[in-house]
Amino acid sequence: MFKILTLNNISSQGLNQLPRELYEVASEIQNPDGILVRSQDMHAMEMPSSVKVVGRAGAGVNNLPIKIFTERGIPVLNTPGANANAVRELVIAGMLLASRNICQSWDYVRQLKGTSAEIDRLVEKNKKQFVGSELLGKTLGIIGLGNVGVKVANAALKLGMNVVGFDPTITVNRAWELSSEVKQAHNLDDLLMESDFISFHVPLTNDTKNMVDASRLQLMKDGVVLLNFARDGLIDKDALLEALNQKKVSVYVNDFPCADLNQHPNVISLPHLGASTKEAEENCAVMIVKQMRDFLEAGTISNSVNFPSIDMAANPDAIRLAISNVNIPNMVAQISSKLAAAKLNIVSLMNKSRDDIAYTLIDVSADVDDDLMKNISDIKGVLQVRKIRKVD
Repeated sequence: MFKILTLNNISSQGLNQLPRELYEVASEIQNPDGILVRSQDMHAMEMPSSVKVVGRAGAGVNNLPIKIFTERGIPVLNTPGANANAVRELVIAGMLLASRNICQSWDYVRQLKGTSAEIDRLVEKNKKQFVGSELLGKTLGIIGLGNVGVKVANAALKLGMNVVGFDPTITVNRAWELSSEVKQAHNLDDLLMESDFISFHVPLTNDTKNMVDASRLQLMKDGVVLLNFARDGLIDKDALLEALNQKKVSVYVNDFPCADLNQHPNVISLPHLGASTKEAEENCAVMIVKQMRDFLEAGTISNSVNFPSIDMAANPDAIRLAISNVNIPNMVAQISSKLAAAKLNIVSLMNKSRDDIAYTLIDVSADVDDDLMKNISDIKGVLQVRKIRKVD
């Protein structure tokens, strides 16, 4: 029986994929094998020693202590692309909110007093202050052409916009999905200089933190609209506030409210709604539960942010060992020698590494007793060892 701790409300569409005869699921549970989380901050959480895997129902993992999990040999799984359509629609909505002054005009109408005839006269008299502009023919710059960025680019083209993208690490799969009409920027500064709207779709890393600073803001067109539905911290807030006051940036639309910008008249802040649709939550839950089941029941890994992907064909007659270890030489040889000393034949073996971590799946011909499990665990550099009795 596997025990799963849920730290946030996880869609029942996903949780229903966990067979009750194999899984116990609760928001409070002792000695969990796996943890399912959405947005809860886990950095200060005391981690039970029983945890073998963490599943993030979403793409971003800034709320998770990845380094600590890696050092303990715990894969962190996420769901890239599961909420991409939800974010795409919100980015398009953000452009419309900004270009047509929808928030300001809505707020104006809600404050009107008087009879219907009086309100009509006020509307006709004052509506000119909310004149906006159309998206047709404008240039949208997209920084980051991953799951979301590609979808935003293709949608913007259908609205009649010109689209320029920048992503030096675009994958082959994303490139195939991207319309050939999207222009490639040679560098980030070129994109900033030619765009009327700029949308961010990159993770927050040491390389991307404050990637848009005062000097880069000055490269942009006067009156540019910035849309940030990716991560807080990509834009230097002090420099952004100055650019807003100078009207260099006409509107900043974002999903990360903060005290410094919330009250600015040209800032539209939403309460982290990017993935907040029923469909996105269901997609994320179903996807992360499948990945967690694959890991716990078969040892396979997909969409991990800290471990290599690995999938070895099932052998129903074998006992499978799943081993996490520090990525140093001679680890597989040491593990194999322990199995040989116990007179166990290796049926299948697959080893993958990623940065400082390595992961090995080994199918053996007979059961592995507790003493052998301990002998393998005691090898210097081994972080986690699991025995999977039946591989379906």
